[in-house]
Amino acid sequence: MGHVAPQQANLSYHPVKQNLTPLISHLPLSALRGFEAVARLGSFRKAAEELHVTPAAVSQQIKVLEQQLGHPLFHRLATGLALTRSGQIGLPLVREGLASLESAAQLMAAQRGADTLTVWTAPSFATKWLMPRLHHFVDAHPGVDLRLSASALLIEGARSSGVISSDDLRLHGVDVAIRFGRGQYPGCRVEMLLPVSVVPLCSPKLMEGEHPLREPADLRDQTLLHDDTAYEGRPDWASWLELAGVRGVDPSHGMRFNHSALALDAAADGQGVALTLLPLAATDLASGRLVVPFTQSVELDAAYYLISLPTVGEDEAPQIAAFRNWLLAEAQREK
Repeated sequence: MGHVAPQQANLSYHPVKQNLTPLISHLPLSALRGFEAVARLGSFRKAAEELHVTPAAVSQQIKVLEQQLGHPLFHRLATGLALTRSGQIGLPLVREGLASLESAAQLMAAQRGADTLTVWTAPSFATKWLMPRLHHFVDAHPGVDLRLSASALLIEGARSSGVISSDDLRLHGVDVAIRFGRGQYPGCRVEMLLPVSVVPLCSPKLMEGEHPLREPADLRDQTLLHDDTAYEGRPDWASWLELAGVRGVDPSHGMRFNHSALALDAAADGQGVALTLLPLAATDLASGRLVVPFTQSVELDAAYYLISLPTVGEDEAPQIAAFRNWLLAEAQREK
């Protein structure tokens, strides 16, 4: 009478197996990553720094995960965090699963066309610096299928700090990114492309006339053109005027633009004086559309960086290596 028939044993097992499917499908990947990071680092704060989110966000992710599982994964102790038995059992498999997803993403990314090259940069840099030179690369490498993305999606997809990581490059399928910042891009191969100074620029016609530009104090009689593009380290007139020792100029007045190229075009049309990153004006300066009215410039602790995924040995795709070498050579001529 105590014997359980095979059919009965199978019937008692099926409902548990069937209930696993909705549970797995509703577990958020970000929460599993947060769980693994907290377990490894022993701290919500340290996990948040690694994942480029706030400690509150990590804590909320763990809370959601615990609610969906139905029991806690950590003991919150006065001395720190400790895994519950449930957390101890699940951690190795979570790590294995995350590693498998990473491997799958790399394999899928590797299946793109061998000669495809995806490059991302900000719209202003693409328009004002990269595009006027890009035909040289295309002429030298006609077999490369170049895909240039100058959308803001990668910026918006980055963390609130503005930092781009290797995860962002993989997520958006980017081979090479060109980014203005301070060079802190986790998990990426990072090379400085162009150092940057901030200069005022105007049309040559503003150097003459009733109120010619001769020195910074002459800005009192000019319209200031503001570039309000949101990016790390963006220069502003208030800082530049203070460093240049200029008094009596209202740094808030003038015309405002949400794109660097628009501010530079307005300056070239003689509508005022723009403050911008020098590399963005290189082509307009060379053509004479814009001039630097006075010598004062401000050096920044930020620069344009060339960002790509790290490689092992000679594993870098030839089209990526060719573009990197060409771009670095082009930048060297600018210095």
